[in-house]
Amino acid sequence: MKHLKSWLLLLLTVCALAGCASGGRQMTELEKAQYAYSAAIRWGDFEGAWQLVDPQYRQAHPMSDLEFARYQQIQISGYRDLAATVSPDNSTAAREIQIGVINKHNMTERTTRYTERWRFDPVAKAWWLTVGLPDFWVGQ
Repeated sequence: MKHLKSWLLLLLTVCALAGCASGGRQMTELEKAQYAYSAAIRWGDFEGAWQLVDPQYRQAHPMSDLEFARYQQIQISGYRDLAATVSPDNSTAAREIQIGVINKHNMTERTTRYTERWRFDPVAKAWWLTVGLPDFWVGQ
């Protein structure tokens, strides 16, 4: 009887883990995409970050060389997650981010908030950022 309880407990644990694994694949891919995006932003690789933006958004809002050159005028000093939400069906997600920005010309630092919005593309099996790169010049 003692062995039966042990086997039953083991079986329930394995089933629970299998259930987590099957429903969590998209979330793992979301976390990978968000990590790659945040790393690109932190290191000033805005062209790399642009590649994680939804292709439909990129086509509708193309970035010029001049716009990319503007990002070379700043240095990112911080990138902090403030809040995150995921839709019940795991098809969309949002993250509120606080970004520290240093103007390389006058060495002033400021912080700004940015909301990332993500969608899962079942055809490409990829998560895409749907809002474009952060606009660090709003109100300036």
